[in-house]
Amino acid sequence: MQKKILIHLGLFILTLITTTLAGAEWMFGKSWFFGEEVLSKKEFFQGFWYSIPFLGILTAHEFGHYFVARKLKVNTSLPYYIPQWFFSFTMSLGTFGALIQIKDKINSRKKYFDIGLAGPLAGFIVCLFVLTYGYTHLPDPTFIYQIHPEYEQYGLDYPQHVYAYDPADENANPPIRVGGNLLMMLMEKVLVADPTKIPDPHEMIHYPLLFAGYLALFFTALNLLPIGQLDGGHILYGLIGDKAHRIVSKYLFMGLLFLGGIGLINPGDSTQEIIIYSPLYLYFLYLCFYKMTNDRQERLFYAVIIFAMQYFAKWLFPSFEGFTVWLVFMFVLGRFLGVYHPPTTDTAPLGKKRIILGWLAMVIFIISFVPQVLVFG
Repeated sequence: MQKKILIHLGLFILTLITTTLAGAEWMFGKSWFFGEEVLSKKEFFQGFWYSIPFLGILTAHEFGHYFVARKLKVNTSLPYYIPQWFFSFTMSLGTFGALIQIKDKINSRKKYFDIGLAGPLAGFIVCLFVLTYGYTHLPDPTFIYQIHPEYEQYGLDYPQHVYAYDPADENANPPIRVGGNLLMMLMEKVLVADPTKIPDPHEMIHYPLLFAGYLALFFTALNLLPIGQLDGGHILYGLIGDKAHRIVSKYLFMGLLFLGGIGLINPGDSTQEIIIYSPLYLYFLYLCFYKMTNDRQERLFYAVIIFAMQYFAKWLFPSFEGFTVWLVFMFVLGRFLGVYHPPTTDTAPLGKKRIILGWLAMVIFIISFVPQVLVFG
């Protein structure tokens, strides 16, 4: 038992280090190991402004699951934190998240619902506090000149001058901006008295509390996707039952798979590239449907349909690029975890309070969801 606790604690400490490192790199636009400008020790410790709120929200989420599972006498592990760091800070968030391992078989609709609901609600409440503090304590907008002194020549109109990007220029680095979600748009209107203090979407990476809250909302929405055995899958399964949930889960899965792959194969590619890469990508799509159906012809049919829709969408909207993270996530669901929720024999009604909380969780999913968490270019 003591050895297991040390494993959990060690993973948490390692994840705290990697998220602090990632946060500092985003805040100051510097790398830890290489480049013209390298993070100082002082700048590294500033990364705690990102890592502590981000891991705080993540921890609230996982322990929400943990304590409710324990209350329901479901045997479960402590959270396993998953550290993540790449040499390019534009690819690193510091963690792949965290998870708990449920060791008992659950055959109750209510237990699935309660355990699935507790995590997102707990994390969302902490996230609201983080974002509220972040929006009510915004720095003077000229603070950005400390990170980008080249902006000062343009004054606060710098967004009109510094984000021009030519994709044809091989030496140009595409600017990075965050996407948008309904909750943060609303909070900006309600909580920020001075609109000049609201960071440009390209610069939110330098505001650690807002960036941490934004990413936490993305992970919350990710967990609340009403697919398979994700938290949202448990919740919606409890709300609408097995038959209706299978329909929602199937088409949402296919929709996100479609969204993720737009632009991978497109009319602008050479004939040689299309001939080489199309079969490989079709096989990837085929594998994504592995857990959705046992019929090989049906898997291939779905793969061809998604491929054709993505190709046609790119033809209609040449500038649109899919967010490939959805491809990765849908592959994990479709190949390994499953698209459909396992049926339960105990299908007792949820009751009014659970139904209200369940639909509240679906509202949280909608206001937290963003199709592209980071947009390049």
